[in-house]
Amino acid sequence: MEEKSTAILIQGGALGTVGSTMASQYLVVALAIFSSFTQVVIEASSWWSLGMNPMNPMNPVQMSEVYIIGAQPLCSQLAGLSQGQKKLCQLYQDHMQFIGEGAKTGIKECQYQFRHRRWNCSTVDNNSVFGRVMQIGSRETAFTYAVSAAGVVNAMSRACREGELSSCGCSRAARPKDLPRDWLWGGCGDNIEYGYRFAKEFVDARERERVYQRGSYESARIMMNLHNNEAGRRTVYNLADVACKCHGVSGSCSLKTCWLQLADFRKVGDALKEKYDSAAAMKLNSRGKLVQVNSRFNAPTIHDLVYIDPSPDYCVRNESTGSLGTQGRLCNKTSEGMDGCELMCCGRGYDQFKTVQRERCHCKFHWCCYVKCKLCTEIVDQFVCK
Repeated sequence: MEEKSTAILIQGGALGTVGSTMASQYLVVALAIFSSFTQVVIEASSWWSLGMNPMNPMNPVQMSEVYIIGAQPLCSQLAGLSQGQKKLCQLYQDHMQFIGEGAKTGIKECQYQFRHRRWNCSTVDNNSVFGRVMQIGSRETAFTYAVSAAGVVNAMSRACREGELSSCGCSRAARPKDLPRDWLWGGCGDNIEYGYRFAKEFVDARERERVYQRGSYESARIMMNLHNNEAGRRTVYNLADVACKCHGVSGSCSLKTCWLQLADFRKVGDALKEKYDSAAAMKLNSRGKLVQVNSRFNAPTIHDLVYIDPSPDYCVRNESTGSLGTQGRLCNKTSEGMDGCELMCCGRGYDQFKTVQRERCHCKFHWCCYVKCKLCTEIVDQFVCK
């Protein structure tokens, strides 16, 4: 495109100053259109945006009145949905609030797990949520897809148990074989089976709608995304466990009622972070399938994370990769880990400043029944990357 534009400009010069000026204007307009189109492609919107700004009164997911007038108004207002996701929205409009909650849970957990890393799962102010960095098939992208898919399973399973959805209820999971005979299997468990199925249908819809030539980079990204979505969902499924409650006179626990319960989502995040650290680098083979780059290692299972691109340089701000850099990030002067100033600041050095912190202190319990605390002020040193 640049070669053609240059040719037009040279031809315009032969026609004189006016022709040259007009050609230059056409070139500028053409480049502006190309640039805006490129940005649209790179910063494609995502269903993750349903988890952003949940308290915003203009967020359609939070506007209960849209349910009264039917599915179409709600689904048409939700940014980032693919055509298949919009159809699911129309069929299951009461599910969308919990899709948003799942996305929010995933985003918050991502930011917690990477709070001390150069890339800290920062969000940007558009419907792509994480910006251009997600267009790179890195291990960070792998984690983000997995944890957000896991968040949807978590939110949907819990919504079923709490009676928030018309199409599901308490878990119908079979009684575990190792449960003692005199313990009752009942209660109202988290419906992980339904949460898993709906999350798979909704989250994977965007990837399954895309059709690219076998062996292309785009087809590799689709396979990578689908694999990591599944790894996230299965992590939630596998960490669910049996919870029990005692019954009996004076807490004798002569009888127990048990049910299936989701693990705390922090446990899911921790497990996925371990999978991130051991994620497998993949490449396309001649048959258009993803295979491991280093065949000496064990092949990744369906529970592991995979990636196809090396991570970009997160040290410096880069508009093309979406890296926000680490300038201005807080660091720990005494730490030798990733949160330490040497690693976090990438050798650029750091600035020191003092800040005032206030916290509750000297707390005492008073009968009956409250705790009274004083407010203590402390001046502490903080360090930020140059």
